[in-house]
Amino acid sequence: MSQDIVADGLNQIMNAKRIQKNELTIKKYSKVLLALFEMMKAKGHIDFKVDAEAKTVSVSIMKLNECKAVKPRYYVAVGGIDKYMRRFLPSRNFGTLVISTSKGMIGHDVAIKENLGGSVVAYFY
Repeated sequence: MSQDIVADGLNQIMNAKRIQKNELTIKKYSKVLLALFEMMKAKGHIDFKVDAEAKTVSVSIMKLNECKAVKPRYYVAVGGIDKYMRRFLPSRNFGTLVISTSKGMIGHDVAIKENLGGSVVAYFY
């Protein structure tokens, strides 16, 4: 466990997937991690429930190939999003690059459409 809660949460999901577990419990979470989980849930990759009393998140993996945090968190302008899409995603129309902007956490397609730049946080597909 490190200080980066987002990276730890995504690593726990990938480790569970590698040993073919479909459900896991994450003990530490943050608003950024929950916003990322909302994006993944909207795309149909995972489902999750937050237990505020126990301060845990129960995650069930549905259809997920890979999810990783991007370290260091590169700042990217709208024109440079394509460079990071080619670096982290396997194909042009496959996967989501998560960017933290002034409007919140959004996918790369929305960032390009709304002409927003920000920090590249993670990717999943």
